[in-house]
Amino acid sequence: PPRNRPAGPQDPGHHGRQPVLESGKSLTDMERLVHATRSHLSKIERGHRNPSLELARACDAKLRADGALLALLPAAAPAREERPASHGGDGVPWSLCVAADGESTFTASDPEALADGHASAVVAHWAITPGCREAVSVEASLPVFHAVFDEYRRLGQCSGPALVIPLSSTATGALRGLAHGAAPAGRAAVLRLAARFAEYTGWMWQEAGDDRAARWWTEQAAQLAASCGDHEMAAYTLLRRAELALYAGDAQTTVELAEAAGLQARGLRTRELAAQREAQGYALMGSETQCLRALDRGAGLVDAARTQTDEAPALGSTHLPDLAAFVAAWCLRELGESEAAVTLLEAGQDTIAPHALRARARHGARLALALADADEVDRACEVARSVAGDVRTTDSATVRADLRQLRSSLATRRKHPAVRDILPVIAASLRGARTT
Repeated sequence: PPRNRPAGPQDPGHHGRQPVLESGKSLTDMERLVHATRSHLSKIERGHRNPSLELARACDAKLRADGALLALLPAAAPAREERPASHGGDGVPWSLCVAADGESTFTASDPEALADGHASAVVAHWAITPGCREAVSVEASLPVFHAVFDEYRRLGQCSGPALVIPLSSTATGALRGLAHGAAPAGRAAVLRLAARFAEYTGWMWQEAGDDRAARWWTEQAAQLAASCGDHEMAAYTLLRRAELALYAGDAQTTVELAEAAGLQARGLRTRELAAQREAQGYALMGSETQCLRALDRGAGLVDAARTQTDEAPALGSTHLPDLAAFVAAWCLRELGESEAAVTLLEAGQDTIAPHALRARARHGARLALALADADEVDRACEVARSVAGDVRTTDSATVRADLRQLRSSLATRRKHPAVRDILPVIAASLRGARTT
């Protein structure tokens, strides 16, 4: 036994020597049988070192000890489970970084340590590097991402941007990484879909009320589109910028960007959307002739655009069944033709899918505005109550912009009982509070 360590009943050196003696085998014999050095075996035999589990198992088998040697090994201490410090459970912030080459890093931090400025704030950190190019299967992965994109669009219709943005941002990064490792033949298709994810992320940021983030993501979409020769997406990003200008009340910029998109676009769908956006810009200017001319041009492209087939996700809204009618109603209301706008909007109200709360809220807000302008106050307030509920769920900044207009319109008729009831509901929805 080693110095200061008396041999005990569980000492492999004390009890392990007996099977060796009984077998008649020398240390030289054991060296050959278990592929360990004689010196190492001698130290184990004399109790100076404990054998590894693998060596003990080999000795037990060669000496036919029937588990006797294995039983002499000290019981292994249970593996210590490392748990990141968690104060408040769900309060631990996570950070996921997806690089352009597909590498991802995950970090979790202790919020209390972060607040105190401690260097040990990071309690978990892992990185994963993509495999070789041959391991990347675009053919298998891309259809899944297409389905994911459709599901994220659906999710964006029934929930707020705060839920969708982390998902769509990560998917964009994941696709960039997939493109980095893909063969040239599949790379363009991956980047094309990444541009769609980036554009949708920009739209969600606009819905969250952050136009600066919306512009940044729209620019990412434009760059991704340019990198794979997707001219339609490149043109469509101009329409996204035009929409930001439209909600900012900049009619001239709206028209200029829409015209540029129409000239750049090759597909009928994009040209149709460009004509519609151009019409909205002219309506905001009050230019009826040019607005109606743009609407007519867009209407002439609608049927032809619907016959086109494209494997990529459709550009523009997919949850308003008759987008052309909605845009026409939007323009007519801006031009003072409220009754005509009401007729168009009421016709399309029941065509929106029940789950499409965001589309329903946008449509309903414009209908409520048109009804208020047409002095149908009771009906305007009734529609506004439904819109306020949908806004609470979808947290839509663009719909809230319409609700602010509606509040101003109805505020001049405070004596009306329905108006008195609905104004607090609208005010609560504008604050993001629950409505009743």
